[in-house]
Amino acid sequence: MTLQEKYSSVLNMTEELNAKNAFVKEEAGKLRMGAKVDTQRQKDLLWDEIKRIGGENPSDIEADITVANTAYYDKYTVKRGDSLSKIAKDYYGDPLAYKHIFQANTDILEDANKIYPDQVLTIPFPKGRGPVA
Repeated sequence: MTLQEKYSSVLNMTEELNAKNAFVKEEAGKLRMGAKVDTQRQKDLLWDEIKRIGGENPSDIEADITVANTAYYDKYTVKRGDSLSKIAKDYYGDPLAYKHIFQANTDILEDANKIYPDQVLTIPFPKGRGPVA
């Protein structure tokens, strides 16, 4: 199995995320890849997948993933059945962190209990964590 095959889900994810300037090169027993994604959340998802495949500190891949927008963690389009607490659980692992999302969206939200499908919410960086290059 080649390293490109081993990490194919990561490479596919870069396509799904519409990553820019993507490159992949296998040499000297390492897969070298790079891409520019829109948000830190997308970068985190790529690294989570790399670690899922290669372990916490994979030695067979070098990834240079940069982020285009560092003003927020991600954007999320509300779907039917969503609530801020559900979205907070998905992003932060804590449904009570909904207040963090609400505060970042007071320009479009008046009540944390009233969100509607197709609203685009700004997802702020997790508490204690800012933009990461």
